[in-house]
Amino acid sequence: MATPNIVEVASLIGDPSRAAMLMNLLSGKALPASELARAAHVTPQTASSHLAKMVEGGLLVHESYGRHRYYRLASAEVGQALEALHAIAPPKPVRSLRESDQSKALHFARTCYDHIAGEVGVALTHRLLALGLLHEEGRDFAVSIDGAKWFRDFGMDLDEIRRGRRHFARQCLDWSERRHHMAGALGAALTTRLFDLSWIDSIPGGRAIQVTKYGFRGLSQELGITFDDEWKQAE
Repeated sequence: MATPNIVEVASLIGDPSRAAMLMNLLSGKALPASELARAAHVTPQTASSHLAKMVEGGLLVHESYGRHRYYRLASAEVGQALEALHAIAPPKPVRSLRESDQSKALHFARTCYDHIAGEVGVALTHRLLALGLLHEEGRDFAVSIDGAKWFRDFGMDLDEIRRGRRHFARQCLDWSERRHHMAGALGAALTTRLFDLSWIDSIPGGRAIQVTKYGFRGLSQELGITFDDEWKQAE
C-alpha cells in the first residue's frame, strides 16, 4: 500500500498566494479565478498557474460557466485539513482596524467549509450536548431520541441527511475557540437550515457570517443561547 505524499500537499498549501486562495475557498463557495487572483494579490496569469497546480494536486475542482471558470475545494476533507492547520498555526499580527474587525467577525461566526464555526458554532454544538439532543460517540456526535424529535421539529430530515455518503456528524476542532463544533452532513444541514430561516447571513467578501435579529431571538427562544450585546446591533 502506497504511503500518502504529505510533502506534495504541504508544498501546494505552503505557497502564500495559494494559501490565500485556499483560505478564501473555505467558505465552501465556488469562486471565479479573477476573484481568487485579487484575494492573493497576483495577476490573473499567475493565479491560473497556481489554480492549475492545486487542481492537479487534488485540492481543488473547477467548473466552467461560459467563459468563466469557478473553483472550489475538492472535498470536505480538504476543508478539514485547512481548518486543522489554523489550530496549530501561530496568529498573524493585526496591522489595521479593518483587519481587527475582520478577525473579530471570524472568531464570532464563520463557515468552516459548509458548517458553522466560531463562537456561535461552538455554542450551538455544546448547547445541543447540554440538552441531551446530541452526545459524544468517539470522535463523532450521535443524535439522541429527543434529538431526533428536535431536529425533525426544526425542519430537518435526518433520514435524508443520513443517506448521503459523507460522515454524519463529526467533531471538528475549532481553531479560535479550541473546542469542538459539529461538522459532517448534520453540521452542514443545520447550517443550511439556519440560512433558510434567515437566522444567519453571509458577510460579503469572506467567510465570516453574521447572526441576524431573527437568529439572536431564535437561538435564545429555541435553545437558550445568548451572546454579548456588541453582536446584536442587527436588532
